[in-house]
Order: sequence, then structure tokens, then C-alpha cells
Amino acid sequence: MLKCVYVACGYIFYSKGDNVVNMKYVSIGVVAMLGASAFADVTVSNYDDLFEGTLGAGDFHYNGVTYTQVNSVDGVFPDGNRFVAGGAGFDSLGNEVLVERATFFFDAFPTFGSRNNVLTFGRAYVPGDNLSLGPISTVTMQLDQLADSASIELGYMENGVWGGIEYHLEASLNGTVVSADSFVISNLGGRDNGAIATLSVGGTAFDSLQLFATLGTEFTAPRIIIDNLTINSIPAPGSATMLMGMTGLMIRRRR
Repeated sequence: MLKCVYVACGYIFYSKGDNVVNMKYVSIGVVAMLGASAFADVTVSNYDDLFEGTLGAGDFHYNGVTYTQVNSVDGVFPDGNRFVAGGAGFDSLGNEVLVERATFFFDAFPTFGSRNNVLTFGRAYVPGDNLSLGPISTVTMQLDQLADSASIELGYMENGVWGGIEYHLEASLNGTVVSADSFVISNLGGRDNGAIATLSVGGTAFDSLQLFATLGTEFTAPRIIIDNLTINSIPAPGSATMLMGMTGLMIRRRR
């Protein structure tokens, strides 16, 4: 006669004898171990295994994320001059993905990121331990897997000409924004200075992130570096059901 112990979906079948009872406890352990591997997949992109320099224009894939649509919008500088989308021409920001070795920045901000590499954007970088914070109007990060939370650490310039600019991080699912975070750059005037911050999104499933900056109602281009992009990936719909189904098969016992 076929008997089983099945607890994962709320059904409990049992028979007499210690064998089945012992099997019940083993099955719970199997569910826990499988669940830990199937449902928790946190990745942190710190770029420290990349060589300093340009990674080229266009799409760049790294650690489950494709960086794309870099500086792909028109916008306005804080002084009122305008820039155009793309990487060609004097009036553009450049659309390359760049790795900087930011030793001096980490010295100044020891709680920031994971030393010594960071990611930035534009068309130029400074070799060695110093760095250039590249301009960013927008960058999209397409995820290989669905996720339900993400955070990114930013190094940027505040005050001076940058005051009042707003940074945004949006999470989208199938093109619809489902979660967002933002902050406004300090606007105390005077000379600009470096600063750090973290943007976070989550609470629902999403398949892409967009980091961008605005001044009023228009896109703008402050200076930025990013580090420690942290993403909690989740299984695609149906994966949990399949996992429970396999677990149910594992705990059946014929007598």
C-alpha cells in the first residue's frame, strides 16, 4: 500500500511505525536545504576582479546583470547648456562603461563599497589610484533572473553646481515601474565635495533597474561612481511548485 508523509503544502499522510515518522523528519530537512539554495541567491557586484579601463560602449554583461542604454537620453547641464544622447560628438556625455581603481576615494570614504574598483560611465578614466567620476544621465541594468530586492552604493559630488539634482533608482517588471528610491543632492552652495549614499528598491518582483538623474523635469548629468550592486534573485514562476513536487516524490514510501 502506498503511504507518504507530505508536509510542504499542508497535507499530512502517515502510517504506523517509526520508519515513516523518521522519514517525515528527514523530508523536512530536505525541504529546508533545497529551499535555502532555491529561494536565496544574493549576488554582490563589486567589480574588483575587472581590469581598470574601458569596457567599451554598448551592452556589458557582468555577474548576472547587463548594463545597457548608458547616457541614452537628451538633457540639460546645471549651467543650462544641453547635451545629447549617445556617445558620439562634442555635445554627448559618452556611453562607455568604465572601471576605475578608486584607491584615494576609498581612503577618503572607508565605509563606501568594496575597495578598490568601482564602475563609472562616460568616455574617460584616470589610470592609477586616482579617479574620474563619470557623467551619468541614465543607465539600465537588465537582470538575468527575477529579483525582489536590490541596492546600489553611489559615490558622487554634492553642493557647488550639483546641488538640487535628484538621483533615482527604479525597479521595473515588464517595463512597468514597481519600486523606486531617490534623494536630492545637498545644495549648500560653495565648493563641491565628494559624498556617498545608497539607493534601495524591493518588496516585489522585478526584472530590471534604471539609475538616472534629473534636474527639475529634465534629465541631467551629475558625476558618479557605483559599487556593491546587491541583488536578491528569486526563482521564476513555477520553480517553487516544481521544487515541492520533487520533494513530494522523494518522501514517498512503498510498503
